[in-house]
Amino acid sequence: MTGSISYFLFGVFYDGESYYPTDILGLLYTLLLPVLWSGYTLGRRLAGNRIVRIDGRKVGIGTMIVRVLVAGCAYALTLGIGLIVSAFMIGIREDKRAIHDFIAQTYVTTKEPT
Repeated sequence: MTGSISYFLFGVFYDGESYYPTDILGLLYTLLLPVLWSGYTLGRRLAGNRIVRIDGRKVGIGTMIVRVLVAGCAYALTLGIGLIVSAFMIGIREDKRAIHDFIAQTYVTTKEPT
């Protein structure tokens, strides 16, 4: 989504060399919206699922930083193999938890917040 916005604003979808304001906005969106909106992002709200902590509490900023940034680093360090393993985990595991869910102690649910 932010890549498309970046293309319309700056004429570049993603060039890998420069950072644009949409990169920062995308990161803030990914980190802050689930914290402020009970685990939902716009896409998750449309799909009817949200992110929650294993203990059932709402996700906080620390949880989201671990889930997005630390897990992202883990995927990068494994040269994408971790991402492929996560895709298989989601497809095979009964609880549908991926590597980033285990690292951040989260899961995705369709239950409404209380």
